[in-house]
Formats: sequence, C-alpha cells, structure tokens
Amino acid sequence: MSEVLDFAKQLIAAPSVTPATGAVFDALEAMLVPLGFAIHRFRRGDGPEGSDEAPVENLFAIRRGPEGSKHFAFAGHLDVVPPGEGWASDPFEPTTRGELLHGRGAVDMKSAIAAMVRAVADVPQDAGTISFIITGDEEGPALHGTRALIDYMNAEGIQPDLCLVGEPTSVNRLGDMMKIGRRGSVNIWITVDGTQGHVAYPHLADNPIPKLVAILSELDALMLDTGTEWFQPSNLEITDLEVGNTAHNVIPAQAKARISIRFNDLHTGSSLSERVCAIAERHGGRALPIISGEPFLTEPGAFSNMLAAAIEAETGIKPEQSTTGGTSDARFLRAVCPVIEFGLCNATMHKRDEAVAIADLDTLARIYTRVALAALEGH
Repeated sequence: MSEVLDFAKQLIAAPSVTPATGAVFDALEAMLVPLGFAIHRFRRGDGPEGSDEAPVENLFAIRRGPEGSKHFAFAGHLDVVPPGEGWASDPFEPTTRGELLHGRGAVDMKSAIAAMVRAVADVPQDAGTISFIITGDEEGPALHGTRALIDYMNAEGIQPDLCLVGEPTSVNRLGDMMKIGRRGSVNIWITVDGTQGHVAYPHLADNPIPKLVAILSELDALMLDTGTEWFQPSNLEITDLEVGNTAHNVIPAQAKARISIRFNDLHTGSSLSERVCAIAERHGGRALPIISGEPFLTEPGAFSNMLAAAIEAETGIKPEQSTTGGTSDARFLRAVCPVIEFGLCNATMHKRDEAVAIADLDTLARIYTRVALAALEGH
C-alpha cells in the first residue's frame, strides 16, 4: 500500500460531516508532526449543533525553512457533505474495489490532503517554509473556517507567498484542468407583504403574489453580461418560491422567493445586491442579500506556469486554466496571496459511492512535490 493511499484511508475512516471536529484532525496531526510541522488547532463558533454557529475545528501547521526563504502553503478542508443512503459499503469505511478507493471524502477532498502530506516528505526543510491551512467548515456556512485561519495567520504575522488549494478540479483525467479563479456568489431573499383577505372581497385585501411575480419576471429577464476573457457569463437563478397558503379561498398575507447569482469580475456582490433591492422595492417588496464570495482571478503567469509544468511532467497533459464551477475557500485565501486550485477528478464528489482512482493518488503527490519545490525556488 502506498503512503498516500494509507493516509487517505485514515482520513476517510474518521467521520467528519460538516462542521468537522476531533478525530479527523487528530489523524492529520499525527501525519504532520513526524515531518517536522508545528501544529496549532483551535475551534470557533459556540452555537448549538446544526446551527451556523456550531463549533468548527481548524488546523494550521507550519514547517519553517531558513530565515528569509519563501513560504508555500497547501490549503483544504477535512469536512465532508452528509453521505446519504444507498452506498454499496459504509461511506466512512474506506473500501478498495478494483482500481478505485471508495468513501465519503475520497475525492472532496481527503485524498488530496493525503497527497499533500506525502508531497512535503520529499521537500527538504532547507528548501523553504511550508504550511497547511486546513478547515472543518468548507462544505457548511464557512463562517468559522478559513476566515478564522486567515485571522490567526494575520495575528501571527504569517504570510505565504503562494497557496495551492487541493479542490477536485480535474474533469476527465487527472491534470486536465486547474482553477485560476472563481465567480462570486450572492443569495438574495425577497419578501412581499400584503393584506390577508377573502378571495371574493379582493378590495379588502392586498395580494402579494402578483407583485412577487412582477419582481421575478423583471429579474429573470436581466442580461447581466456576456462573459469576459476568463469568465463565463454571470447568471441569475430563481431557486425558491414560498407562499404557504393552504386555503383555496384566502388571499395570502405574504409571498417569498430566493434567487442565487453567480457573477464574474464585471460585478461585485454589493452592486448586484443594490440592483436587485431596487427592483424589489419598485414593486413593493424588499430584499435581503447575503454575499458568500467575490470573484477573483489569479492572472496566468509564473504560478500557473509552474503548476502546469509539474502537471505535464507527471501526466503528459497540458492543463486548461479555468474559472468555472462553484465557490471554494480560495475566495478567502486570495486576499492573502496568489491562489490556484488543483486536485483530483471531480466526477463523483458529493455523490453516493464517491471514489478516486488509486493510481491518481501517488501521481497527485508527485505533482504537489514538484510545484512546492518550484515555488520555494522562486521559478
């Protein structure tokens, strides 16, 4: 058994449905300490289980190189989404069948963290400083995870030069895609109040539904943009409608909807929120936006080139540089230093019987070693 496979199995075997705490962090710490890393673990959040304020565990590990040397950071998350029903085997009992390793987190993203651990074993300590920025709250609200880790790093004066996030970015084959940016995300809750009444006496009531329909119709007709050089067009989707009226002869007192906007760097979360709020108010409603991330782009250049060279050296593939997909914690880390995402094939992430090709594990570790060495050398 390869070390990467062994590490991945240890992490998968520690259940860590978001928000993650405890055993899975114990397992990672036990892997890093023998490699010379100093470990700092802490929890944030003091709310009840199941709330956005539920406790989250975070881990920052650092192995310092010579004074003045460069600092390369690996980042990722140990929490996973709930496994659901219908697995062929226990989702938290790592199982190999044929050429695949099955288990919740095999792809997203415990195997990538296992590859990072193995990768740094081949990076001499005198090459430079290496750190791990690992949270237990990426799949959840992301309130007390990577943002809390960044606060800790700022307080300690820790500043990486480059950061690689191990999200599963590959599509058909390991190495075919890296993510050099991501679109932003804002969710907006729209509410229209009316006056409840009998449908036979509409003059004594005020139906909020036509007003909400008018708001949603105007929003659905918006053409936000046609995309940019590196980003696909922004899109607005209506994701929920709620009236809750169980009576056929009652005009309801309130109607609600929710929209989600994924947007490129032609916009900000605030500018889009203001636009939606103005449309809602014009039709008698109100809107509550929550911005979960702004768009970012790590301009193609030295960092993406060194990662592409490492990928091609190990796989023979020249990776596509992309900004597609959802959000990740790279949206926070981009405020710290240039950040790129690269990891395993994402076809089974969040799915039943999530699985990774065993052969990809050692390949990914070698890619991570190459890019860490190149980053620390400053090439």
